[in-house]
Amino acid sequence: MSGLSRGLSLLLGLFLALTLTGPSATAAPSVAAPEADRAAEPGPGTDYASDDPFTSARTSWWRQDRFGMFIHFGAYSQLEGEYTRADGTVCRDAEWIKRNCQIPTSEYEDMAQGFNPSSFDAKAVVKAAKDAGQRYIVITSKHHDGYAMWPTKQNTWNLRDHSSFDKKRDILAELKTAADRAGIKLGFYYSIWDWHDPDFGDPATFPKYRERMYAQLKELVDGYDPALLWFDGEWDADNPTNTWSPKDGEQLEAYLRGLDPDLVINNRVGKRRVVDGDYGTPEQEIPDAQVDGQLWESCMTLNGHWGFAKYDGNWKSPRTLARNLLDIAGRGGNYLLNVGPDKLGRIPQPSVDRLREIGSWLGTSGQGRAVYGAGSAGLVAEPGWGAVSRSGNRLYASVTSWPAAGQPLHLTARAPFEVTRARVLGSDQKVAVAAAGDGFDLTPSGGPVDDIASVIELTVEPSGASVPPGRGTGLRQEVFANDTFTGPPVVTRTDRTVNHAWRTAGSPDARVPADRFGVRWTGSLVPRHSQTYTLTTVSDDTVRVWIDGKLLIDNTTPHTAKVDKATVDLRAGQRHAIKIEYTEQTGEAHMKLLWSSPGQPQQIVPRTQLYTS
Repeated sequence: MSGLSRGLSLLLGLFLALTLTGPSATAAPSVAAPEADRAAEPGPGTDYASDDPFTSARTSWWRQDRFGMFIHFGAYSQLEGEYTRADGTVCRDAEWIKRNCQIPTSEYEDMAQGFNPSSFDAKAVVKAAKDAGQRYIVITSKHHDGYAMWPTKQNTWNLRDHSSFDKKRDILAELKTAADRAGIKLGFYYSIWDWHDPDFGDPATFPKYRERMYAQLKELVDGYDPALLWFDGEWDADNPTNTWSPKDGEQLEAYLRGLDPDLVINNRVGKRRVVDGDYGTPEQEIPDAQVDGQLWESCMTLNGHWGFAKYDGNWKSPRTLARNLLDIAGRGGNYLLNVGPDKLGRIPQPSVDRLREIGSWLGTSGQGRAVYGAGSAGLVAEPGWGAVSRSGNRLYASVTSWPAAGQPLHLTARAPFEVTRARVLGSDQKVAVAAAGDGFDLTPSGGPVDDIASVIELTVEPSGASVPPGRGTGLRQEVFANDTFTGPPVVTRTDRTVNHAWRTAGSPDARVPADRFGVRWTGSLVPRHSQTYTLTTVSDDTVRVWIDGKLLIDNTTPHTAKVDKATVDLRAGQRHAIKIEYTEQTGEAHMKLLWSSPGQPQQIVPRTQLYTS
């Protein structure tokens, strides 16, 4: 985070901390100006880009841990997936049961009054996660039904004030204590969409709801010190109307970073775009390749539901779950695997059993190295017989389809490298490595060592030219108070990296308005490896990029937040001339430049490799 942005965010956080005073009942009194609106006050000159999530210390734990537990638990758990209507018919659902089964609010409130998760055992939950090899936990603090799972002071629709649960207990506090003792990070899911709050669905009263939402989030951050906030319910919807906008997301994200600059935040804080939060959130699916421009995490269920549904026995096999994890890690993502406790707060035994089997695989013979701290293989293409991840100078080939005796496993190389050692983890069998066609053939001397996946660890050394990190200080930046690059620039300076999120209220300098400006960067880019690089821009409104005088990215049609890519061959240690022209016309302003190659994981192009000439 830049000094200016951090200072403004901290001042904003202090201001809001002193002014946010929510009521103890469900509804709140009118306020003169929503705190969220005040979040836009910094104005021109503000940059909301905090750091590069791909490389920052703030997100390091999240990128290393790779595997987490999602917990969907709330008042809806009391119904355990079934609602009997007055006419005797049964409607089935889980966390959406109130809405999808059209349960009257008064009846749902009566049901919640009987909610008593007396068997919730934070130590048992954390042990299940630990046994699974999961290194962080995200639990629903408030789902779409608006029911808070902590003793919030903002309303009475919560586990303390509206249930049969022990008034002296706080399950989030219990979980925080147990997680801390086990060395597991804790995060909270929070739904923006709220079916219960009477002020949510009316634009005229939404600011009242927003005040309480900000106050609740402050309670969570200040009271429980979460490592992560996982938002949901940001999409356009009705019943009740959901008007959450990109600007709402911008203001909320800025507010939260003012409360705690170290928070990791998902992209549903905004509108689930590449410029929102720290990472993307594909749901119930695994992207077929590395995601461009953003970290990512796939959230998935163990059976067919997020919340507990007593009739759902469609459990995924441990083999499927573990192989999902391997595919995700090999594509540079995280896996957030869900459990849904029953109405008493107990994780179903089939969930515990499957989690334990994944953990057993991860903990056997160092096979977890294929997941923890590993990422996209880069040097090789993904094979059809398994998944490959990379950690430093080691490739981990997790083989799910072991070859017949004497038959090879082929790896397609994306850049030249040598294999200096090969071994099967958990076995003393030999692995023959031979150059073959477009890569290498690996021929193990024995059979598989694990039914889920057998891991071949390859020690590799990239071939070709490579140089140490550079000593660059950034690119020359010229800022124009127009979007046509006419007249003299308002500002000329050295910009450490091209990593900016001016959004709707900010701009590159206090003398430059938030709309209708242009920025030109010039200088040189010096790669560390002689390889084919992918240059990726994330921009809003227009962008053009030249390398050595050749126009590679040319998107001059005004657009919302968008990813553009181009490939180019670069030589290690050589200064390649670069020019970038970016314009902001109206609305949001974003501009980021990332690079990746077989030997270079995706990241914002760092200062050390950028020169002003």
